[in-house]
Amino acid sequence: MTEHKAVDYPSYIDRVWRGEETLLAHLSGAYTGDDLVRLRDRVGFFPAFSNVAVFDTGDDGVVLVDSGDFRTAQQLHTAVKRFGAGPVRSLVYTHGHVDHVFGVFPFDQEAAATGTDRPEVIAHEAVTARFDRYVRTAGYNSWINRKQFGVPSLEWPTTYRYPDTVYRDRLTVRRGTLTFELIHARGETDDHAYVWIPELKTLCTGDLFIWNTPNAGNPQKAQRYPEEWARALRAMQELGAELLLPGHGVPIVGKERVHQALDDTARLLETLCEQTRALMNAGHRLDAVIHGVEVPQDLLAKPYLHPAYDEPEFVVRNLWRLWGGWYDQNPANLKPAPEAAVAAEFAGQAGGALKLARRATELLAEGKLRLAAHLAETAALAAPTDTEVARVRAEVYAHRALKETSTMARGVFNWASAESAALARGTDVATELTRTPEGRRRADGAISVGVVDDEDGCC
Repeated sequence: MTEHKAVDYPSYIDRVWRGEETLLAHLSGAYTGDDLVRLRDRVGFFPAFSNVAVFDTGDDGVVLVDSGDFRTAQQLHTAVKRFGAGPVRSLVYTHGHVDHVFGVFPFDQEAAATGTDRPEVIAHEAVTARFDRYVRTAGYNSWINRKQFGVPSLEWPTTYRYPDTVYRDRLTVRRGTLTFELIHARGETDDHAYVWIPELKTLCTGDLFIWNTPNAGNPQKAQRYPEEWARALRAMQELGAELLLPGHGVPIVGKERVHQALDDTARLLETLCEQTRALMNAGHRLDAVIHGVEVPQDLLAKPYLHPAYDEPEFVVRNLWRLWGGWYDQNPANLKPAPEAAVAAEFAGQAGGALKLARRATELLAEGKLRLAAHLAETAALAAPTDTEVARVRAEVYAHRALKETSTMARGVFNWASAESAALARGTDVATELTRTPEGRRRADGAISVGVVDDEDGCC
């Protein structure tokens, strides 16, 4: 990393806090290089899509909190070596998502080459089960992440570095003159933890804080735990941290700012939980709950709570799944007919699939995108090889994607649009994805996309 970038990083993160800058420079690697950013005398920070916190223990080498993904593994190794604090003794996984655990391999390879001990990897006990599950569901993970991120060639990994030391509730690790308190907290995942270093007043949150609406509702991933997540944020508030190092996004410097960020995030999750529970207790169907929860827009306007990855509507759905199961209280959905059969019946009564598709186009022009999607999808299910119906479906979902703020919604809608556009034009999904705005930005190198989520989700 060049000197001017390292010097400029503190002013950059201050501008991000004030909403004067976006996270793009951080996430795209503008501040990632061969040197760590020194945030304190003994605290190094590797700013990338997935951050890594690096601690100089004084006389017992280095401790890493997380290790980033495979794309930055070699850079991280070089930067830690240049940090000059000795070998990596311990490496803590805050959770088992692939964008946090794949930077360990160069350190293991170095140990094998030099005949020294490889770093001790420490993680919650559920990380082992997660890795086992990833191997068994690699095909599924490949497909959902291709759709979510618009990367048709993505292949899910099947080799993982399992932890050496595991714990259940909490673990105290002492290295040199520093104490690392690892506290388990279910939130985005069941295997999550945050790390508190009291001597440095520093808090490593992992993905419990990511400069986005909490990733507590990802529609294609396993269960999340919003209420326990909020409790963890409240517990972190009580620590009085002066430096917060997040799993994604820039650090937060200063006790008041740290307290505010944790408080606002907890309040957002708490109101979603409270409103969802109240509507469920009143006997409403899932449909009424989804559309009945009122999201506080003042919180979403915070620079660190934008719904740019996940979004509150998905969190509500995840709470229903957690508290109420998969049945949405619509009796027709308890034991439904095949979707294609229902669509064919509707299309037949409406005068044909093309008539439904044309009505979808009218609704699209009226700005009724949700209704337009229902009709376009029904038409496509009823007439799966009709190229004119496919063209309408492609158009509807392309418009939906343009109107969305979250990566998750855009990814699903862009993929659906590309599927139908490929049918209508006689091409393939990969070709059609390059026609989307995000596909063009990827081609131009303006954004970086890789394996950044998994079966249980990531930021």
